[in-house]
Amino acid sequence: MALNNTYDARLVQQETAVGAGLQILLLALLGTALGMGPAGWLTGLAFAVATWAVLSRALHRTRPRSFGPANRVTLGRATLVGGVTALVADSFESSPPVTLFVGLTAVALILDGVDGKVARATGTSTPLGARFDMEVDAFLILVLSVYVGMSLGPWTLLIGGMRYGFVAAARVWSWLNAPLPPSMARKTVAALQGILLLVAASGYLPYAATFGVTALALGLLVWSFGRDILWLWRTHRAEQAVVGELELEFVAEREPETVAS
Repeated sequence: MALNNTYDARLVQQETAVGAGLQILLLALLGTALGMGPAGWLTGLAFAVATWAVLSRALHRTRPRSFGPANRVTLGRATLVGGVTALVADSFESSPPVTLFVGLTAVALILDGVDGKVARATGTSTPLGARFDMEVDAFLILVLSVYVGMSLGPWTLLIGGMRYGFVAAARVWSWLNAPLPPSMARKTVAALQGILLLVAASGYLPYAATFGVTALALGLLVWSFGRDILWLWRTHRAEQAVVGELELEFVAEREPETVAS
């Protein structure tokens, strides 16, 4: 057991340190090329530290035998997302170059389809990897919704905040934590969020078209979440009904014994 603990500690130090180092390197390159201001630097560094801390804690808790190639892809994608986050934070003071912003975001979105394939091809799929991938996706959508909101208004934050709102609601209503059945529609809507928001954020479309693309992203997301929440609610009610019937049967079986005694 001691050997496993030593191995896991070394794994955490190496893999997460490399990720944090790459993030700082990317920030340095962006800062040098663009003259990035304090907001961009501080936000990018905060993202790097938070990613390192959360990932290190998760690795210590789950103690995987290896970090895995798929997680390395996701970590690389997280580094790009950190760069996009820094650019968005800096954009409150000066607009980032469109080509650079679109390029970083596009590569991050493309890699979203790579890490899952790598995990399946190498047989290294894990709950930690799936959660890591999902959190990187969710944060990128949040950052893009903030950027688009600068021109369209704060209503776009509903797109980036919906998943976090669902997680918060699940802490209050535990039935929202029940596993959902696989759904290609859900996966498609999730994938379209990044694409539609990137198109809206690129600035290549006129205002009306940008508004329409963003509204479409929000509409699809509301439909997807609403569909899942309805399924979870109906399943919860059905389970409650079954439990109620079992309790009634138990009481009915106990009544004769009570009368006899």
